[in-house]
Amino acid sequence: MGNRGMEDLIPLINKLQDAFSCIGQSCNLDLPQIAVVGGQSAGKSSVLENFVGRDFLPRGSGIVTRRPLVLQLVNNQAEYAEFLHCKGRKFVDFDEVRLEIEAETDRITGSNKGISAVPINLRVYSPNVLNLTLIDLPGMTKVAVGDQPVDIEHQIRDMLMQFITKESCLILAVTPANQDLANSDALKISKEVDPQGLRTIGVITKLDLMDEGTDARDILENKLLPLRRGYIGVVNRSQKDIDGRKDIKAALGAERKFFLSHPGYRHIADRMGTPHLQKTLNQQLTNHIRDTLPGLRSKLQSQLLSLEKEVEEYKNYKPDDPTRKTKALLQMVQQFGVDFEKRIEGSGDQVDTAELSGGARINRIFHERFPFELVKMEFDEKELRREISYAIKNIHGVRTGLFTPDLAFEAIVKKQIIKLKEPCLKCMDLVIQELINTVRQCTNKLGSYPKLREETERIVTTYVRERDIKTKDQVLLLIDIELSYINTNHEDFIGFVIRRGWLTINISIMKGGSKDYWFVLTAESLSWYKDEEEKEKKYMLPLDNLKLRDVEKGFMSTKHTFAIFNTESRNVYKDLRQIELACDTQEDVDSWKASFLRAGVYPEKDQVKHTQFSESFSMDPQLERQVETIRNLVDSYIGIVNKSIRDLMPKTIMHLMINSAKDFIHSELLAYLYSCGDQGSLMEESTDQAQRRDEMLRMYHALKEALLIIGDISTTTVSAPVPPPVDDTWRTKEPSRPPAARGPTAAPPPSSPQNPAFGAPLIPSRPGPPPVNTYSAADPVVNVPLIPSRPARVPPALPPGIPRRPPAAPGRPTIIRPSEPSLLD
Repeated sequence: MGNRGMEDLIPLINKLQDAFSCIGQSCNLDLPQIAVVGGQSAGKSSVLENFVGRDFLPRGSGIVTRRPLVLQLVNNQAEYAEFLHCKGRKFVDFDEVRLEIEAETDRITGSNKGISAVPINLRVYSPNVLNLTLIDLPGMTKVAVGDQPVDIEHQIRDMLMQFITKESCLILAVTPANQDLANSDALKISKEVDPQGLRTIGVITKLDLMDEGTDARDILENKLLPLRRGYIGVVNRSQKDIDGRKDIKAALGAERKFFLSHPGYRHIADRMGTPHLQKTLNQQLTNHIRDTLPGLRSKLQSQLLSLEKEVEEYKNYKPDDPTRKTKALLQMVQQFGVDFEKRIEGSGDQVDTAELSGGARINRIFHERFPFELVKMEFDEKELRREISYAIKNIHGVRTGLFTPDLAFEAIVKKQIIKLKEPCLKCMDLVIQELINTVRQCTNKLGSYPKLREETERIVTTYVRERDIKTKDQVLLLIDIELSYINTNHEDFIGFVIRRGWLTINISIMKGGSKDYWFVLTAESLSWYKDEEEKEKKYMLPLDNLKLRDVEKGFMSTKHTFAIFNTESRNVYKDLRQIELACDTQEDVDSWKASFLRAGVYPEKDQVKHTQFSESFSMDPQLERQVETIRNLVDSYIGIVNKSIRDLMPKTIMHLMINSAKDFIHSELLAYLYSCGDQGSLMEESTDQAQRRDEMLRMYHALKEALLIIGDISTTTVSAPVPPPVDDTWRTKEPSRPPAARGPTAAPPPSSPQNPAFGAPLIPSRPGPPPVNTYSAADPVVNVPLIPSRPARVPPALPPGIPRRPPAAPGRPTIIRPSEPSLLD
């Protein structure tokens, strides 16, 4: 073709097809190719056999092609065939090629006429072919025969769609001439996926079988159903010729003779026939590959990038290296330690965006789940007060207690602290489970070596469970430490103080007026001071026999008021029978009332509501205040303990379990692995992994090689114009043209001005007799003669030996005496 780079394009795609077929087509690349579609018995197989010049395809009635056949034609001095599934075996006898195709088809589809989309790759080397790659697809059918599935029509259609819907696929639509073009299955399905006809090349077969007096001239001249790439007519061997083993070269000569002698086709005979079809497909596929190279390169680069990470660990893999297993063991253990630490500590290079894992889940357990478990331990208020009452009574014994006993407080507090063991142990179990899950996730990378993965997981998991026991002992020790000493001097412990805050005492102006004081409410008394420093006490009021009473807000007052009075009608403060206390808002009033309630000071006429706390013990108001006091103290102290445990639990688990596990993996895991047995068996690869590695490496190197080849070719190719749109304006013009030289002349290259692409104007006729060129049947592909634009005025046969004469003057017939017998003989 005059360009080495262009000649390499089709072999390049052949290599890519072979490479990707070997790896199961997992690259998902749409390689440029030509798919042959048509109805059953449309002549697809005969066209392909004519290309090769050999009988090599299965023949018979019904559906014969039941698997896609990727046929790669390679121009070569020697003639032989190779199958991709029979590597290294060269088929010289093409009858064996047919038998192998039938056997390979039956191996996948069985012998019941079923079909399969798994392709058969066949490469034919021959001096009689041009570089070309085609895919022979099963013929479209309407009715299932024999043992075929009922939906065979849809199965074949789906298979065809897998190929022809791809933008990189040219469609060779084969239609017999003795069938109405409007009913062509091939053109119908091509029109669906290529409505503009940009990718479709029409082939009309069986032109010699049309009814006498009819022809396909309008179709071949691209008038009836125009295609961007036009139509080419061919004449195949008849079934009688095939059965009689008629030589394909002779058949090509007969095909040439048919077009030259037929009155309806002789003016376009230079664009008809199998040799021209083969050359045209070679040109069209080459140009198509060139046009799709940028997109193909981008896809190859994308695939290569996606494989980079996966094959990184395989690149330097040397199975014959004696130190490989030792190196691999060290690398695997080191990588396992790094992965474990990253999952616990967090890392930016491997972020799981789907769910929490590793350290994030453990952090959630520490600061969300564990506090929630502590909060869930809400005390049964009724039961707790009953327990406090019994504790106070049992400590007093037969004596009547005047003061709240400390021992009752300690007894109740210790009982509540013991209940903290359950949520602490539950938290430990959750952390252990998450650690084990993290270990399993990190050992996924050791899947190449099943024994190593199993041993690593077993050793680390065993160590983690051992640390679990020690950590639980330490956590229980923390609980015991809390039980050993009740620190009532803790700065956060409320002691006997229930509430502090500012209140206003409403007194008449005659007795000093209303004043603000700093009030301190305890379980035993209510005191008020001059300021918050509590240095100057104004008064202390015991809580015995005190009650609360609502007071109407004064006419001029903006504050909300409530009162305290003595049930025995004694003075409460100086000569006052009740003290009126005022707050800025009603909410403050309600809050103070709640605080007095906790101190055992109840609202007037509302004591019945509190009998629920004292069903089984005396209604002694002093005992009630003592129960309320201890209840508040227990609540305050348990809050301190909870805060301490919430702080110490994560620290204990991190130190004794998680950090210890990290240290073990980094410093001792390798020693444990060496001591567990033979390192050879430990580092044995799984069969699946070895196969996966080989596939990955083959794919990786195939992609790299393809990118290199594409890079070289794209810089050396010469661009050629795409086929122009269909244009029939040339028929109305009358151009002139100099006379052609006589004698045998090779056909011009496909892209030359004398032979434009499909759809270009035909060579116009000129006055005078046209030149007739000799044709050599021995070389049908190369020596394609120029064709006259109108019937020659010479007899169909001339005796040999007649000498050639100079060109005749206009108006005189030109007599051509070929040096070789003409195909018209």
